[in-house]
Amino acid sequence: MQRKNFIKTSALLLSAIALGGKNSFARLLAENGYEIKMLGENVGIFTEKGGTIMFVHTSEGTVVVDTQFPDSATHLIEEIKKMEKGIAMVINTHHHGDHTGGNINFVNLTKRVVAHQNAAKNLRDVATKSKSESKQYFPTETFVSKLSLQIGAEKIDLHYFGAGHTNGDIFVHHVNSNTVHVGDLIFNKRHPFVDRNAGANIKNWQSVIRKAAKKFPNDTKYISGHAGNGASVEMKKEDLFVFKNYLAAVMKQVKEDIKNKMTREEILKAKTIKGFETWDASGIERPLTAAYEELTLK
Repeated sequence: MQRKNFIKTSALLLSAIALGGKNSFARLLAENGYEIKMLGENVGIFTEKGGTIMFVHTSEGTVVVDTQFPDSATHLIEEIKKMEKGIAMVINTHHHGDHTGGNINFVNLTKRVVAHQNAAKNLRDVATKSKSESKQYFPTETFVSKLSLQIGAEKIDLHYFGAGHTNGDIFVHHVNSNTVHVGDLIFNKRHPFVDRNAGANIKNWQSVIRKAAKKFPNDTKYISGHAGNGASVEMKKEDLFVFKNYLAAVMKQVKEDIKNKMTREEILKAKTIKGFETWDASGIERPLTAAYEELTLK
């Protein structure tokens, strides 16, 4: 009965499509403000605003990967409470506020918040700088390269392959369902934020993606933190290579522009990345700026 209550949102959305088509679906989404989608018996995703949240139900409680913002985290917690198992732990894929802002909502619900050691440092540094320590629930457990967790019957492996989007991003592998939350290491058909202040490196990012593609099985399901208009946060292995090739294209384009004596301002006026012209231009200045700095600053 509790599971039926938990996935009520998904059921209602599917019913809306069946009865009233896409318009009814859109209206229902607008009313709820969020969507829960089950990907399997125990694994699902939650979307509202900020980075995609992934969750897995276990006999010891629900494991939550990323937390969006305080208000949206409240909606997820309300649904999880219907399971009557509580929260087993929170995992952060990295430190950015749209993935960790809701951590504070879990302070009295779980004693375990797990992240990479660099992500934990980045989160504390940002909070200290903005004097917002009281609004954050910092990681209680960190690791260096790999951490295996056993929560009930569920095995979860956390992998760090090096600097990419920041210097603290991880892949969260739910082994039983063979589903990986990639956080912001893969933006599906959307120009990424590249946080150079937190150790981001576009060249190494491509290596990180290659390591991930080699590590996980070919039939692995991937969940992205963000997707472009019309694109899904649910991905396959080939989508990893699309984004890797996109990063290579960004670096190639900016390198050629620099060689052609274009100024920084001229480079940032680009509306497309060659080979990826169908991507929405919104946010394109972010990777262009990062690439320029990576290629010119020592």
